[in-house]
Amino acid sequence: MKRTDYLSWDEYFMGIAILSAGRSKDSNTQVGACIVSDENKILSVGYNGMPTGCSDDDLPWEREGEYLDTKYPYVCHAELNAILNRSTGSLKNARIYVSLFPCNECAKAIIQTGIKEVVYWDDKYAGTDGVKASKLMFQLSGVAIRQYIPTGREISLKV
Repeated sequence: MKRTDYLSWDEYFMGIAILSAGRSKDSNTQVGACIVSDENKILSVGYNGMPTGCSDDDLPWEREGEYLDTKYPYVCHAELNAILNRSTGSLKNARIYVSLFPCNECAKAIIQTGIKEVVYWDDKYAGTDGVKASKLMFQLSGVAIRQYIPTGREISLKV
């Protein structure tokens, strides 16, 4: 008899986004992203971190202080990393699963690549201008957004 308690596509892909977030070295915010084709094939993954070739030991991880002494001018967001990590082909009509709702800069990249749906876990910055701008751009460009609804299933990794 066939198993019936297998992961749904949403559980699977959001799980990969969350697992990817665990690669981030940011002590405050770990974000992961998983881009999926309309055939449910993983196209790329990413997490928030410093650009390739820039040592994360040589750049700041602080949230406050002088701008150049904070992480903000240096860190690549998970969504942008996932877009840039795509080795070949188009992202047209893909879905992106993200653990945190995209900022306005990532929203622009998502729209420009042709991704048609954003599935997000958390929208903790919903009231900020950046997220408001993201939602407006998604609406105007026809990119669907929906919040992932956790099923309550617990998934753990055992070593």
